[in-house]
Amino acid sequence: MEFGERLKELRTSLNFSQKELSEKTGLTLRTIQRIENNEVKPSLYSVKVIGEALETDLTEFVKKSETKPYEFSLTIKITDMNQLISDLKTLVKNNWKIILVIGLVIFLLSNYTEIKSGIVEGWNSK
Repeated sequence: MEFGERLKELRTSLNFSQKELSEKTGLTLRTIQRIENNEVKPSLYSVKVIGEALETDLTEFVKKSETKPYEFSLTIKITDMNQLISDLKTLVKNNWKIILVIGLVIFLLSNYTEIKSGIVEGWNSK
């Protein structure tokens, strides 16, 4: 039995409607419906707020679920990376003066005490 089916059984056994659960959790009604119909895998936040609303620990539901509810894949396309690099080059090309000033200000602020003490020492040594 999948997470959504277990959630639906629990919700109905506690006499909650989907709308009431939605209002109590802050999740949209459509999100509750999609979770119960196993159209989406709930986020950890959704599991947490639903568990709090139903005053139940839903971690056991997640563990007993036949599928792995929190698997994900990360795919980065080379064309996307090339576009990102191209966009960064354009940004730097068009705004290099502003970037230089911001970098200089950050450097000066982060090294203020050393710069000040060096200036004072130089001034006092003359």
